[in-house]
Amino acid sequence: MTFTNVMKKNKLMAIVASIYLIIFVLMPEKAAIAVSNSTYYLIEMVQILPVIFLLTVAIEALIPKETITKRLGEKSGFLGNILSLLLGSLSAGPIYAAFPISKMLLSKGASVSNIVIILSSWAVIKIPMLANEAKFLGVSFMGVRWVLTVIAILIMAWITEKLVDKKDMLKAGTVETDNHIAINKDYCIGCGICVKMMPQVYEIIDQKAHVIEAGIKPCDDAMIQKTAEKCPTHAIAVKRKGGAVA
Repeated sequence: MTFTNVMKKNKLMAIVASIYLIIFVLMPEKAAIAVSNSTYYLIEMVQILPVIFLLTVAIEALIPKETITKRLGEKSGFLGNILSLLLGSLSAGPIYAAFPISKMLLSKGASVSNIVIILSSWAVIKIPMLANEAKFLGVSFMGVRWVLTVIAILIMAWITEKLVDKKDMLKAGTVETDNHIAINKDYCIGCGICVKMMPQVYEIIDQKAHVIEAGIKPCDDAMIQKTAEKCPTHAIAVKRKGGAVA
C-alpha cells in the first residue's frame, strides 16, 4: 500500500495532522495545549469505547429484534418517544458513546425519530447533569429549560424522521470492498475471528478487517455467511444476489 493510498483512505486524519503542523509552526504554545487536550480525550475514548462495544454486543445478543421494533420502532408511537427519552436521560458517559448503541438499535428496528430523541436527551438532559444544573442555577431554571428542551427534541425528532432516509443511516460507515462483502469499519474491533475462519478471504490491516477479493470463491458463500454471523460486533454484511444485504 503506497503512501498516497494511505492518505486517501485517511483524509480526515491527514487534514487534522496538517492543521496541527501549521499550529505548531505559527503558535507553538497553543499547539502544546491542543495536543494535551487531544491526548486526554483519546485516552478517555480508549477507556470507554471497548466497554460501549461490549455493551452493544450484549444488547444485540440479549434483546430480540422484535422487542426493539415494538418498543422503539416506527409504530411505537408516543410511548416509544417516552421510552427513548428515558433511555437517553438515564445514560452515562460522553455523547460519542451513544453513537454505536444508536446504530445498533437502528439496525434492529428503532425509528429515526427515537434515535434522535435518545441522542439528544443523552447530550442535554441526562439526570446527573440536571441535578448539577439545579444545584448551581436553581430548580426553576432547570425545570423550565428541561420542558422547553424536551419539546424542542420531540419537534426535531419528527422533522428528522421526515427528512432523513433510514437506509442512508444504516449505510453510513460501511465501506464496500467488492460486490459480495461489506465491512463496517466503525464496528470492526479487529478481533480476528473472521481471519481465523477464512484466512484466504479476510486479513487484518491497521487493526481492521479487510477482504481479500482474490480469495473469494463461489463455493465460499455459506462459510462467508457464517463469518458474518460469528462477528461479535456484526461488522460484516454479506450481499445476496440482487443487492440485498444479509
